[in-house]
Amino acid sequence: MSKTGTVISVVICTYNRADYIGEAMGSLYRQTLPKDQFEVILVNNNSTDNTAEVCRQFIAAHPDASFIYLNENRQGASFARNTGSTIALSPLLCFMDDDAVATPDYLERIVAFFVQHPDAGGLGGRIIPRYIPAEPKWMSHFVSSLVGNFDYSKTVAVFSPNKYPLESNMVIRKADFDAVNGFNTALPGVKGTLRIGGEGKEFFLKLKALGRIIYYDPAIQVEHVVETKKLTPEYMYRVASGIGRGEMVRTKAIGQWSYLKKIGEYIIKLGAAFILAAGYLLQGYPAKVKPVIQFRIDALKGLLNH
Repeated sequence: MSKTGTVISVVICTYNRADYIGEAMGSLYRQTLPKDQFEVILVNNNSTDNTAEVCRQFIAAHPDASFIYLNENRQGASFARNTGSTIALSPLLCFMDDDAVATPDYLERIVAFFVQHPDAGGLGGRIIPRYIPAEPKWMSHFVSSLVGNFDYSKTVAVFSPNKYPLESNMVIRKADFDAVNGFNTALPGVKGTLRIGGEGKEFFLKLKALGRIIYYDPAIQVEHVVETKKLTPEYMYRVASGIGRGEMVRTKAIGQWSYLKKIGEYIIKLGAAFILAAGYLLQGYPAKVKPVIQFRIDALKGLLNH
């Protein structure tokens, strides 16, 4: 427990989510974990809507909980998350998205997990998409990861070497966060209309290189709002190409051979996407065919910086 008594700090990077940030904050305010044991740090990353007003009004209306608001002018989730983490007072750091909704026992389960698993260096949980107004017919399991769907295992498990939690539902120890210098700002996430993703992957690979064990617990859940504007070809392209663009930056930093191997891997995945698409067609789901192929084409374009 920290000097202030808090055991977990929740960091939320927010960018133009005035319509949803209130529900995210509300879900944390209603946690079963006593309010004196956690803090919520809201980092506004240059929002142009009334996100700031929504956050400040919520904080003013809920003085019995520790909600902290600050700004980060350097664009990108990695900058904002690092800034929020710098002022965190707790031994555990939890990251949640500004359009996510936590279950009432979310924080209580996280704290209990680290008590029960003292060897845990990190933790990820389930992310359930909440489609608004409804899940489109073309959505498939393979494409839904682009809008945050994440269900790694039906039971508690250790992530395999090349698997890791998603940034919208992840927890690490503050000491380990500091040990790897936080998120790599060369992988900022969303930066205007450009996306350079993979910051979570690179972060957890660094943790694993230190020998940390990263767990998954499906009972630690958030819902992730998937609104209509996230279901357009333009948005899906930005996310998929951002994954590839992030891998370009990450692997080139390792070396040219690493980058070339990643290109080969992506070409193989594109071939696999055609096989998956054929399967959907044979099963009578023609609407799912194009998106599963387009995902891999867009990711490859990002990797090649096209």
